[in-house]
Amino acid sequence: MSLIPSFFGGRDPFAMDIWDPFNFNNFPFSTSLSVPRPQFSNETAAFVNARIDWKETPEAHIFKADLPGLKKEEVKVEVEEGRVLQIRGERNKEQEEKNDQWHRIERSSGNFLRRFRLPENAKMDQVKAAMENGVLTVTVPKEEVKRPEVKAIEISA
Repeated sequence: MSLIPSFFGGRDPFAMDIWDPFNFNNFPFSTSLSVPRPQFSNETAAFVNARIDWKETPEAHIFKADLPGLKKEEVKVEVEEGRVLQIRGERNKEQEEKNDQWHRIERSSGNFLRRFRLPENAKMDQVKAAMENGVLTVTVPKEEVKRPEVKAIEISA
């Protein structure tokens, strides 16, 4: 079962340049692909389209990306103006030795770049990132929701 409803026109809404779930203009309700998608060679396509999960909890927005084989030095997490979280990295091709005979090449290489526009309640100055066992976890804390103060008014006779 797909997590992406059919009203997205069959395309992944996370594949857009900046995914902004709070802007309804990002939801194309036609079947045409109005956003141009860059063309990548087959050898880099799998890595370029790095899959990232975005979960919201009461305390934070949490992003998880599977980046097997990458070191934390090969990944950059940045915060841009306008509440944009940017995650990027690069996996280089393995150096070929003159005497090597390759039987199969299935691992991808290349660059990836993903950008997400965060809601106004995101604490952009407290973003944390950690990499463990090839999984990048980025945590963006949320502002506490201020509940309106209710004051009881005494009714006089």
